[in-house]
Amino acid sequence: MLPTARALIAELDREAPATRRVLERVPADRFGWRPHPRSFSAGELAQHIAAIPGNVTRLAAQDAFDVSKRTPAYPACESAPALLSALDASLAAARDFLAGLDETGANATWRLTAGARELATMRRIDVIRTMGLNHWYHHRGELVVYLRLLDVPVPVVYGRSADESLTD
Repeated sequence: MLPTARALIAELDREAPATRRVLERVPADRFGWRPHPRSFSAGELAQHIAAIPGNVTRLAAQDAFDVSKRTPAYPACESAPALLSALDASLAAARDFLAGLDETGANATWRLTAGARELATMRRIDVIRTMGLNHWYHHRGELVVYLRLLDVPVPVVYGRSADESLTD
């Protein structure tokens, strides 16, 4: 396995428990809550977070992605167990994709476009880092804010939170 792919899988595996803790805290009776009319609902955001690793690896498997053709709908999660099952499937898909990358595939050029306009060009392996892991962390942090606004105890992500520590 490529060393870069191995490192990304290791990072994915290190971050997955924190993501799971955050997703486990989203109250099912508040899946429809949103902090602002233009914001995701809590359920939509949670489902998006659960799906990011698998979705991004499906994007990275292509040579390009045209954002003008994407469907901007984000489904809400059906239930807490379904959400965690979606996370598990998403993580497995990401691990499988990364484990199967060879040097040529990992370093192949990938493009993000909006119709004929090119927005970004990067190596396929870099899609996983920027559009995958960084995007995942961004939305996980956003969901932590939702939890705080819903007065749900915020779980440990790194170190401790105002509500718990690693030694609790």
